[in-house]
Amino acid sequence: MSDVGGGQRVRLVLWSDGDLWLLRRTNSPEMTEHLGGPETEEQLVARQRRYVELGPGRMYRVTLADGGETVGSVGYWPRSWQDAEVWEAGWGVLPEFQGRGLAARAVRALLPEARAAGTRRYLHAYPSVDHPASNGVCRSAGFTLRGQADFEYPKGHWIRSNDWRVDLDRLPGGD
Repeated sequence: MSDVGGGQRVRLVLWSDGDLWLLRRTNSPEMTEHLGGPETEEQLVARQRRYVELGPGRMYRVTLADGGETVGSVGYWPRSWQDAEVWEAGWGVLPEFQGRGLAARAVRALLPEARAAGTRRYLHAYPSVDHPASNGVCRSAGFTLRGQADFEYPKGHWIRSNDWRVDLDRLPGGD
């Protein structure tokens, strides 16, 4: 599966047992600044296990469609939000690939995957209000800003987030 928009195309590769290295790469202070900071090795190993076993929902390694070089990760998982069952999306692009629009292309490629899961109508993302790049990804990927909310991530760490949402039933090719 790939996004065919302008610029470099991306491909989503289902997360596998061999992808712990990518979690380690994205565990830098720079990459986790808006997520409560780096995790311990034990936390990373537990996250790796959750990603491999995730269901419902899916995690993917994002690669360049031409050449297959890994540039980051993207995924969706279930969440209860405001008395509804929704999907939550998250992503990260390695520093050397940032600023090229790859995260937005990866999220756009993720949307039909979440729709195909068929169990939830809406996909949300909750980037910090202080994270312009992730908010820009939401805007570029077609999310609608619904407002702000206090959001706990990781557990015990509260941030002020924007609540962005995509109606999966209104995607092109949807019902």
